[in-house]
Amino acid sequence: MFGFIKRAFGSSKKDEKKKIKRDKIDKEELEDLLLEADVNYDLIEKLLEQLPDSINRVQLYNSLVAVFNYKANWIYPTAEQKPFVEMIIGVNGAGKTTTIAKLAKMYKSESKKVMLGAGDTFRAAAIEQLSRWAKRLDVPIVATRQGHDPSAVVFDTIKSAIAKNVNNVIIDTAGRLHTQINLSEELKKMVRVANKALEGAPHRKLLILDGTQGSSTINQAKAFNEMIGIDGIIVTKLDGTAKGGALLSIANELKMPLYYIGIGEKPEDLIKFDVKWYINSILNEIYGEE
Repeated sequence: MFGFIKRAFGSSKKDEKKKIKRDKIDKEELEDLLLEADVNYDLIEKLLEQLPDSINRVQLYNSLVAVFNYKANWIYPTAEQKPFVEMIIGVNGAGKTTTIAKLAKMYKSESKKVMLGAGDTFRAAAIEQLSRWAKRLDVPIVATRQGHDPSAVVFDTIKSAIAKNVNNVIIDTAGRLHTQINLSEELKKMVRVANKALEGAPHRKLLILDGTQGSSTINQAKAFNEMIGIDGIIVTKLDGTAKGGALLSIANELKMPLYYIGIGEKPEDLIKFDVKWYINSILNEIYGEE
């Protein structure tokens, strides 16, 4: 289930003796492991500077966990926020639509009423795909035709959710290249309209990053954050990559809440990100199971 850690940090174990339990690792081997797992080199240098030549499990754990020790504004629904409105953002191919389905499935499992908004009106396929997921999950969706004003979809979705006493609203957005000025203005308008429909909305803007792209997604995140302000991150497709170390780089560079990771295509393949589990999984690959 969590094979991305094995692929990221177990792939360079080329001889059998490295697979047995050991007490220490030297700096050179650790550097190689981190590089192969797609950890940013500046971060690797920073980590190695703080560590002795021969590194035990506790020392490495403390160094890695420190990467995640930053102040971040974690946003969760409150009793007053009904509906709790989320806007899902990211470039095409990052897994936005599938992630929306996973979030909807999760909220439904918590006995919450969910509504989707097909705000990516740029692509007809996006509307169709999200509508299929809504039918499969048995949740209502507000959708329109390709080319329609996405802000109108945002407004109608939120107003419908208020009228129907919905708990969670999840709104899709277009995923054109983040360098496009039109997309930036469109997203800003969608945020403004959401606030007009319901003061304070969207309550959480989540950026979807493709885990197979590794550290290269950091520039995407910075660009979207400059556009509209990102409240948190979900990293997808980690089941198909050996770049699991990029989560360290993402945390170090962006210092944003990392809410969930996607480890498969099924609706249930979205799990809350647990820092201690993540680091201990890395250490198990390096030092052996405790």
